[in-house]
Amino acid sequence: MSEIETFYEVMRRQGITRRSFMKFCSLTAAALGLGPAYVPKIAEAMETKPRTPVIWVHGLECTCCSESFIRAAHPLAKDVVLSMISLDYDDTLMAAAGKAAEDAMRDTIEKYKATTSLALEATPPRIGEGMFRIAGARPSVEQLKEAAEHAKAIISWGACASYGCVQAAAPNPTRATPVHKVILDKPIIKVPGCPPIAEVMTGVITYMLTFDRMPELDRQGRPAMFYSQRIHDKCYRRPHFDAGQFVEHWDDENARKGYCLYKMGCKGPTTYNACSTVRWNDGVSFPIQSGHGCIGCSEDGFWDQGSFYDRVTDIKQFGIEANADKIGATAAGVTAGAVAVHAAVSALKRAQKKNEEK
Repeated sequence: MSEIETFYEVMRRQGITRRSFMKFCSLTAAALGLGPAYVPKIAEAMETKPRTPVIWVHGLECTCCSESFIRAAHPLAKDVVLSMISLDYDDTLMAAAGKAAEDAMRDTIEKYKATTSLALEATPPRIGEGMFRIAGARPSVEQLKEAAEHAKAIISWGACASYGCVQAAAPNPTRATPVHKVILDKPIIKVPGCPPIAEVMTGVITYMLTFDRMPELDRQGRPAMFYSQRIHDKCYRRPHFDAGQFVEHWDDENARKGYCLYKMGCKGPTTYNACSTVRWNDGVSFPIQSGHGCIGCSEDGFWDQGSFYDRVTDIKQFGIEANADKIGATAAGVTAGAVAVHAAVSALKRAQKKNEEK
């Protein structure tokens, strides 16, 4: 393998102008929520730091994280894969197969010890010595441990790698286990979701490449820049929640008016993710905007929390004793009371006017 180029060297070789490069740095800073002062820092990092060798390992999963990743728009997935990082192994995206693919992974581990980053998609099975998922003629858990041995950091893509997801749901017959319970001696960044938002995935990579460090993590090990607020906090339907206006049945009049989906099982009030701000498909929409409640896929054990359409929380509003049902009834009562008061006042005014005329 040749020596790894810097991101800027790759862009220049592809005919990208300096002006376009600086525009890319500006857009990257904006995507990360950073001010203009960080643009020169991003440019310097791209100009001087070699691309990070990355090994992307799979396990028990549906590949939805890869499907999400390749649809990223800011930055484009092709720019991440072909220019920003050196993706030396990914059995889903790479052209090589069989022995050639496995040799590529081992060569990368041997040549770039302590500089390689490991990306994990899915969870390894541990029952039967890991025989429920074979990769390169060996259990995938062995492949995972080999790739992690010299990695400087590990990114757990999606709910599967972060928490186990559907594979680890009860009764978990394969003993599917999240990565952080298999690899105990490496820094791990969890990027949960089923799948994660594409721009969240590329944003985490861009941050690490730019600043050569892990982003600030919350208490569950998730990047705080994307998982520090509940979906509920920035949801455009939040005013309806606060007003006690809820969808009661699918496709009822309240649903047509865009009322809050909390009573239909929406987990937005208990789910931390960037869906309501970053959104999906290049910022076009997210599940709640499309008329379906959040299923809480970026939280631990969401498959074992009952039906997606059951309310599993009792959110308090407008005082510690109030909940969504009471607020809805109270709002209706207040409206009825206001109408009655208005009618009474109107009647008094009419009576007073008649007396004056007499």
